[in-house]
Amino acid sequence: MQERQASQGVRRAREFEAFVAGAAGRLLHAATLLTAEAPDDNPRACRLLTLSLAHTYACWDRLGGEDPYACARQHMAARFAREAWHQHGLGRGRPTPPGTLAALTPQERLVLVLRLYEGVAEEQAAALLGLPPERVRVICDRAITLLTHPPARPAPAVRGPEVARS
Repeated sequence: MQERQASQGVRRAREFEAFVAGAAGRLLHAATLLTAEAPDDNPRACRLLTLSLAHTYACWDRLGGEDPYACARQHMAARFAREAWHQHGLGRGRPTPPGTLAALTPQERLVLVLRLYEGVAEEQAAALLGLPPERVRVICDRAITLLTHPPARPAPAVRGPEVARS
């Protein structure tokens, strides 16, 4: 009995290692997009990936025929949304480093990464986020618009020479 359990543990570990070898890079990139961190300086993304992989490993035996990548992605998205909500609501959140996606809210980044980078269908993304599909569509469209047509920054005020008053 112990030999069988040990054998299953070894098989489980090998399967998970193979999964991580194949999926960790893409999941890390998705996490980096979510956190809007620089690819070479992404501690929040690395933490998000580690927690998602740990969750996936804990669920490994219960996955059955389910896709482990989908499980890891779902956990990553839920964890990111929860952390963004607890930090400052799903609005602007805390300041992020400058970057293309940093101009978006955490919710906009989450929807955009799921829909465009991960290729998750609108209905599936809506179910994952607990939103109506129409809301996911609106958020995605708004995020794309913000990225393709960023709002113009107001020009700095030009001050003329100071006039001495007597």
